[in-house]
Amino acid sequence: MEYLYDKLKKLENSDVYGFHMPGHKRNGSLTGADLPYGIDITEIDGFDDLHHAEGILKEAQKRAAVVWHADESHYLINGSTVGLISAVLGCTHRGDRILMARNCHKSVYNAVFLNELHPVYLYPQLLSSGKRVQGDLNGPVTESQVEQALEKNPDIRAVVITSPTYDGVVSDVRAIAECVHRKGIPLILDEAHGAHFGFHPYFPKNGNDLGADIVIHSLHKTLPSLTQTALLHMNGSIADRDKVHMYLDILQSSSPSYVLMASIDECVRLMEKKSKEIFSGYVDMLQETRNQLRDLEHLRVWESPVYDRSKILISAADSTMEKWETKKYTGKQLYEQLREKYFLQLEMATPNYVIAMTAPGDTKFGMRRLVSALQEIDSKLAKNKENELFYAKFGNDRKNLHENEQIYSSGEINKFRNKRKRVLINACSGCISTEYAYIYPPGIPLIVPGERISEKTMRQLTEYQETGFDIRGIHEAGSIEVLDNG
Repeated sequence: MEYLYDKLKKLENSDVYGFHMPGHKRNGSLTGADLPYGIDITEIDGFDDLHHAEGILKEAQKRAAVVWHADESHYLINGSTVGLISAVLGCTHRGDRILMARNCHKSVYNAVFLNELHPVYLYPQLLSSGKRVQGDLNGPVTESQVEQALEKNPDIRAVVITSPTYDGVVSDVRAIAECVHRKGIPLILDEAHGAHFGFHPYFPKNGNDLGADIVIHSLHKTLPSLTQTALLHMNGSIADRDKVHMYLDILQSSSPSYVLMASIDECVRLMEKKSKEIFSGYVDMLQETRNQLRDLEHLRVWESPVYDRSKILISAADSTMEKWETKKYTGKQLYEQLREKYFLQLEMATPNYVIAMTAPGDTKFGMRRLVSALQEIDSKLAKNKENELFYAKFGNDRKNLHENEQIYSSGEINKFRNKRKRVLINACSGCISTEYAYIYPPGIPLIVPGERISEKTMRQLTEYQETGFDIRGIHEAGSIEVLDNG
């Protein structure tokens, strides 16, 4: 069996001189940079072509399908983004109606725009913790939500959900897949954050085992692979595989990086040969870390019956600064304190919590640093007495506020290029947006062009703005473009 990285290293150490692209000619001395020039090649003889794989890349993708239990798998060198866009375009025709979770990644919205689709949204409920809503943490999409939406909209041509979410929330993919298949349409599963699923019983099964028609995995998010590497898997006969293939050919670079493809191949080889050994040690380390963090008094590690335990979500919702007990301690402050004082760079922050992403590449030393830092911070905090009053006063209001109302599709909004104005974010409620607005990470749009902005969303954006978050998608800080008289 031949692996791509091994073959690239043989070429690097051979006498073959290349009169072909790329221009560095496998010679790193020109720049002096420590980059993998020696294995960075183009589609030369013996190294196959990702767009017409017949040799080593064809066999590599077959191995990936076996490892992740898919009918077929494809290497993605433009990340999960290209997989999601190709899947949506491949499963729909221009102007179709699509059912999608409102917390899908921005790439799904880009596919909606490209194919001028009409989205029907599934709104996950906010997760509760005791008497409170846990900040802005979205819960799972449910089978009953999907079933009701499909009954109400019989012309829907595809369904897209995200599981696990950026926060680690997992939906019942098997039940949703069965529901979707009863209508004879495909389920596209954004499982970008779940490439590690199925390799140990501590984690849920992956979407290929649960009946999804197309599953996208970001290898670089939770497994040892270089950034921008991912896999697209396809199963069954409902999805139009040929059409998805066509869009992958259109949207992926015609000069795919052999460095990135070798990284994918090495990740596949590792999961194929050593996954039990690697995940056994990783899970032990995770369990020990979680057990140590359960003793925190003011900060709190969020857990749920079904979720991705690789994500360590630390809530600051119950905490205040010790010296000023009425001043709420925010997720943003926790994030910055961990980075600036303890040199721990977390994945993301919200006003109420932070996320520490873990993976098999983590070490016991790194986990101990995280535990020690959180314990020290926790010892200097106090209980947020005002928090209970806040939720008693506003809790029901937060749950009952209306969602954004879709007036136009993101494609239709382009018809109104000369009828636009800018309004302040804290005064945008009721306006029809012509811009996206989202926090990155995670890149989930809070506002999509063509939506009438709800008071709930306006409050949420205002809270992000006031607590120091960078709002992406808008072209001028502090304001958003909307339809004039919309």
